[in-house]
Amino acid sequence: MSSDSTKPNTQQSDYGHEIDIRELFIVIWKGRFWIIGITFIAALISVAVALSLPNIYRSEALLAVEEEGGGALSGLASQYGGLANLAGISLPQGGSSEKSIGIETLKSRQFVTEFIERRDILPELIAANSFDRITLELDYDEGIYDPANASWTREPSPPRQAIPSPQEAYDAFMDVYRVSQSDENGFVRISIEHLSPVLAQQWVTWLVEDINEKMMLKATSEAQQSIDFLSYQLQNTQVVDLQEVFYSLIEEQTKTIMLASARPEYLFETIDPAIIPEDRVSPNRMLIVFIGTALGGIA
Repeated sequence: MSSDSTKPNTQQSDYGHEIDIRELFIVIWKGRFWIIGITFIAALISVAVALSLPNIYRSEALLAVEEEGGGALSGLASQYGGLANLAGISLPQGGSSEKSIGIETLKSRQFVTEFIERRDILPELIAANSFDRITLELDYDEGIYDPANASWTREPSPPRQAIPSPQEAYDAFMDVYRVSQSDENGFVRISIEHLSPVLAQQWVTWLVEDINEKMMLKATSEAQQSIDFLSYQLQNTQVVDLQEVFYSLIEEQTKTIMLASARPEYLFETIDPAIIPEDRVSPNRMLIVFIGTALGGIA
């Protein structure tokens, strides 16, 4: 009895479900011109947006880093530190490795702002508008920068002034600049993304040159300071064992200066140099059109 009573209810439920689907189809069919029209308009807008976005190119370099581990001075100073302390002399100790310092320097505000000023790339960084792959010329937004007169034309909008500040330049550069280190082999990758593939390649090359020069000057300066300190201590001690230690330390620091001056790539050795990219990394125009069209159809 109960099974007979539930059977009609089930049939009625299925029938009601069938009616709902049919009504939904009727509603969609009646609005088919709206659906097609809105989807078509959304597709056109998506295509226009995708085509209006400029191509962005990425150039990168792969670098190997010479791990100094604090230098020979650190090792010898640790070895003979006890003897020096007994004589009342404090030997200079090595700090962080050059590798760690070099990588962090690459990302530091001071290095980046000095790089922008030294290479005079502020207009290309802030005011670039488009790039012509045929003439290889960069077009500027003249509402920001006038290349003919080499002058900044944008209206000040506090805290932003007409001429970009070092802080604004740093923020803009970090938006297109990446430094990463592989956990597997320790290799360092430097990349730049820009409207101009030529500038992207040039900036990466300059970054490698500038960081090597900066680290070389830092190493030679510290080595010379160590030599001056050790020479002074050598003149003021009569302990033969300590004199031998000082001579060894001075010899190692002299080698550091000689090697640093003889190696153009002092710390970062280029494994795979930056090239002028032929293919863009963004925007993904097909994805933009697909998503825009799909959203229009759903709407």
